[in-house]
Amino acid sequence: MKSKTLHICSNGHKYYKSSNCPTCPKCEEIKKPKEGFLSKVSAPVRRALEREGIITLKELSKYSEKDTLALHGIGPTAIPKLKSELEKVGLNFKN
Repeated sequence: MKSKTLHICSNGHKYYKSSNCPTCPKCEEIKKPKEGFLSKVSAPVRRALEREGIITLKELSKYSEKDTLALHGIGPTAIPKLKSELEKVGLNFKN
C-alpha cells in the first residue's frame, strides 16, 4: 500500500494523496456547482465535460455515448447517470 503524501495547493489547502494527482479536493468541492446536472456527477466526470465545453445537457446531447466515454475522466459507470439526466429533460445521447 502506497503511503499518502502531504500536498499544498496554490490556494494553501493542505491535503494528503497517495498519487501525484495535482487536484486539490478542497478546491474541487468549492468549484462544484450547487445545482444542475454537473452537480450530480463526480469531479473527474465534471472536469472532463468542462474541458470539452459541455456545461449544459443540450451540449451533452450532441455527443454519442461512445464519444463521451472517450473523454479522459469518464468511465462506463458515468453513462447511466448522464443518460438519466438527459432523459429528465427529454434529451438523449446522439445516435
